[in-house]
Amino acid sequence: MNFRSYHVTTAIILSAALVISSCNKDQYIQRGDSLPVAYKKSMRLFQQGDYTEAVDGFETVFRLGRGTEYARDAQYYMAESHYNNKNYLLAASEYERYISLYPRSERREQVAFKEAYCYYKLSPRYRLDQKYTHRALEKFNLFESRYPDSDRLQEIAKYEEELRNKLAHKIYNAADLYMRIDEYEAAAIYYGITINQYPDSQPWAERALVDQINAYVVFAENSVRAKQEERYQKAVDSYEKYLQLFPQGEHRSLADKYVDEARVGLAQLDGDSSSPDSSTATTTASTVTNER
Repeated sequence: MNFRSYHVTTAIILSAALVISSCNKDQYIQRGDSLPVAYKKSMRLFQQGDYTEAVDGFETVFRLGRGTEYARDAQYYMAESHYNNKNYLLAASEYERYISLYPRSERREQVAFKEAYCYYKLSPRYRLDQKYTHRALEKFNLFESRYPDSDRLQEIAKYEEELRNKLAHKIYNAADLYMRIDEYEAAAIYYGITINQYPDSQPWAERALVDQINAYVVFAENSVRAKQEERYQKAVDSYEKYLQLFPQGEHRSLADKYVDEARVGLAQLDGDSSSPDSSTATTTASTVTNER
């Protein structure tokens, strides 16, 4: 390529770059653009999938067009842009603002669902902090109360079940941890919380109740004699509750095994109490200073 050809080619490339730059610049809101033009440019960015730039555009439209339909629609598409960008916390905030500003909007039901769904998407694995899980359940419950005839209720029920199971799993996991460090009473309490707060959670409620029977049995076995009867009896009571809630439960055989151990323990205590040396044994047990 000679010197003259090189300069001609360079000039053409620079000219093309300037045209492209000018075209790109025209996509964004410029000083002096009318509100309809600014909104149109923002919508074009949204439709092209440039959600980050679209948010900036819609924010400008909303700020300049307060009280107009352009501002209302800009607020909605700000939320949608964040949602499509998977910025769920920002999206939830913008959906909430939309509902607050436009409570009579025809989009309100859709927006309320999207807000709740954002928190569902933010809900982490069960071992982590579950504040967004609780928030999602609150928002879904609010949606159900406000829109009892919505065709989304069946879908929401599936999300709620998943969220509740996650919360139950977290509490059950805490109970298991207490068992591993030999804190049997704390374990039994947390198994009970799992059952009482999330009785329909699968598989955690049934497993928690079976493990609670075992926790009370082990607790009794590691207790002073004076407290064994009470703790064995709690195991039997948990078993009776199990029969009521899960008569055909998957872990019935294990529950039977644990309650048999509790009943054997109770029978042995009853036999000991009827023996001639039982009063002496009871007195000795009551003098133990570090009772468990």
